[in-house]
Amino acid sequence: MAFLEQFGSVPMMLLAFVIALSVIVAVHEYGHYIVGRWSGIKAEVFSIGFGPVLFSRTDRHGTRWQIAALPFGGYVKFLGDSNAASAKDGAAMGEMAEMSPEMLRQTMHGAPLWARTATVTAGPVFNFILSILIFAGVGIYNGKAAEPLAIGELRPLPVEGVTLQPGDELISIAGTALPPPDSEDDEAFGKFVDALPVAALLDYEVRRNGRVVTAAGPFPMPPLVTQVAPQSAAYAIDMRPGDVITHLNGMPINAFDQLKQVIEGSDGQAVELKVWRAGEVLDFVLAPRRVDEPQPEGGFRTQWRIGIAGGMAFEPATEPLGLGTAIWRGVEQTGRVIDTSISGIYYLIAGKISTCNMTGPIGIAQVSGAMASQGTESFIWFIAFLSAAIGLLNLFPIPVLDGGHLVFYAYEAVAGKPPSDGALRILMTVGLVLILGLMLFALGNDIVCP
Repeated sequence: MAFLEQFGSVPMMLLAFVIALSVIVAVHEYGHYIVGRWSGIKAEVFSIGFGPVLFSRTDRHGTRWQIAALPFGGYVKFLGDSNAASAKDGAAMGEMAEMSPEMLRQTMHGAPLWARTATVTAGPVFNFILSILIFAGVGIYNGKAAEPLAIGELRPLPVEGVTLQPGDELISIAGTALPPPDSEDDEAFGKFVDALPVAALLDYEVRRNGRVVTAAGPFPMPPLVTQVAPQSAAYAIDMRPGDVITHLNGMPINAFDQLKQVIEGSDGQAVELKVWRAGEVLDFVLAPRRVDEPQPEGGFRTQWRIGIAGGMAFEPATEPLGLGTAIWRGVEQTGRVIDTSISGIYYLIAGKISTCNMTGPIGIAQVSGAMASQGTESFIWFIAFLSAAIGLLNLFPIPVLDGGHLVFYAYEAVAGKPPSDGALRILMTVGLVLILGLMLFALGNDIVCP
């Protein structure tokens, strides 16, 4: 990334987009390939990208693995397919009519219904598995906050007189005891912080080397930037993780909630920020933007936001996260992505949130580059998020998508025969028009929406 910065942000953005898309497509198509092979369906080509082939090799199963020049997708071509979309035409059907029963069984169109269903379903399922594993891996890498809550590392802040030390176990702050140890109870900790007096320094009662002592420390949730949302007002003016907002509209602030309250009540009016960045003081002016935020209880709420996330004044000491717990959290996180995506689509169709929430390829590329610029962990997390969203998208009952094929298979299971070739051609054309229309609409949003 440092190398790419010499050439500007566009190459980094494109590289990050290609890497993210290639990983997700490779996993999706591998799901189709491996389950198809297990089901007795022969894959002729596994391709990452389209167009002229740059590199290829044929394995012992007779599958040609290749990398093509246009790295914006990929496909698996099974025996008997006329093209990468597993479609069939007259020529393909003529060839299949001359096949032996054993050879016909190895084609996608000649395989049993259960084998075709499993093969098509495997692509989205592998996307979900990738998301679960990445979310779980990030959880294992970061661990969980140790109990009782202790200081792992103090974050750089422009606050003098801090005497807290790494390893201190927190007992109380400003005379208020911490809530009972429970790493999952974020609401209780939030209420605890809200009840504290807002000041640059507070008294911390801590256990240090077996003794209870009082130390001075910053407000636990200072106006510290830990994340910057891509395509946000803060991102547009180059705010960065690690920035500390010291003044808002000329007034000093010590708590992130002070910033949040002013931004939410700004009605979009520009605000002036004085920011401390590694000893340097910077001045920014930015206008909050309306953002449709998913809510834990479901639905969306429109708020004014500048696009930053806060964090604690210190990195908590951590302890290992068990494999089972990590995987379950990965399942929960993937489920939240799916639930939020479905809810967002419903609210878009119902007109309850802005259509600008639909992002096209330019927007996704911009987010890819932005997440990559914020570090490897952020970029990998973004891949997990995008993989779950793409897995869900492919399950939509639209012809040309995996979900459309599954609808055809459901019809075949009920009717005892597949839809006619004429009906399939019409439905596939309609599906293609729908997908292209959505892509053009999303592309327009990338250009028009702020």
